[in-house]
Amino acid sequence: MFVNIRTIFEYANNFFIFEKSVIFAQTSDDVMIESTDTTIRKRSLAEEMAVRLQEQIAQGRFEVGGKLPTESELMKIFGVGRSTVREAVKILANMGLLKVQQGAGTFVESRTARNESMERCMQRADIGDLEEVRRILEVAIVERAAQRRTQADIEKIGTHLARRGAAAAAGRLNDCIAADVDFHVALSEATHNEILHELYRAASVHLQKRLEHIYTDTGCLLASQSTHERLLRNVVAQEPRKALETIAVILQEP
Repeated sequence: MFVNIRTIFEYANNFFIFEKSVIFAQTSDDVMIESTDTTIRKRSLAEEMAVRLQEQIAQGRFEVGGKLPTESELMKIFGVGRSTVREAVKILANMGLLKVQQGAGTFVESRTARNESMERCMQRADIGDLEEVRRILEVAIVERAAQRRTQADIEKIGTHLARRGAAAAAGRLNDCIAADVDFHVALSEATHNEILHELYRAASVHLQKRLEHIYTDTGCLLASQSTHERLLRNVVAQEPRKALETIAVILQEP
């Protein structure tokens, strides 16, 4: 099976650069509402925090290269819970503003968001459109990951897959979903194609939200663990054709 990467990038580019007109209106309860020509939606707490934190970064309150306050401190500053802080940080990291270093903290990477228009488009995107883009990217990713993966890639992918399996077996739904998304993001990184990786990484935030709405327990995720393990074996063995066959099965699983 041959996948034309040019077609994928052209499709993704056309999808991501499409922008509807956006109007911001202040409601009587001081909640910001984002209105497009077809939908009206309230921002989540995480999105609102991300906007405010982005403004502070742009204004120079936090220097590029500097470390952000801890999660607990950010919770106090913005008056939100830990999960909201983590989601807001993930949004800004995806936009290229922040960089999370495991065990060290979160650092300011840039004052300018490299994917801001893409992020806004994805926030408004129809679930069907997002799913279509995901399927296109997944196919391109596994084929190239199987051809180009390194030992370091294999170890990272395997670590996330083990986390996924352990969380699924223990019934920890949110942990399992996070590990599943990390597994697929690591596969995209193994393509060693920066554009392909960035496209998938940008989509992953919204894919995770979608999965959190779809699943009520880890049953289906546990059932699909063996298929994901087969995909990893295909990538390790550098078998792109078999990897394509396996991802086709995964994309059909509930």
